[in-house]
Amino acid sequence: MPYLIQTFDAPERAHLRQEHYEAHLVYLETVAPLLLACGAKLDDDGERASGGIYVVAVDTRDEATELIENDPFYEAGLFDRVDITRWRKAYLDGVNYLGGN
Repeated sequence: MPYLIQTFDAPERAHLRQEHYEAHLVYLETVAPLLLACGAKLDDDGERASGGIYVVAVDTRDEATELIENDPFYEAGLFDRVDITRWRKAYLDGVNYLGGN
């Protein structure tokens, strides 16, 4: 069952997002087969990121933890908090995965 990883940037370390952005993108390419969805959480103007959401196709919390802890953003200390939660896919791209009509 997939996991949802939600990250929350530490406001005082916001500069680390730009400093490690390219390394973060390279890392995402290496784990792309595990990413069901991934992206930054933005302010209403779409200008500033304050964290991210990763929906990952892994089997265990340990695998989800390892995936986020190897992200250059995590390694640089950007995040104030990381939440990892099991996720049940109900709809994805308009497709019902629960079996109902």
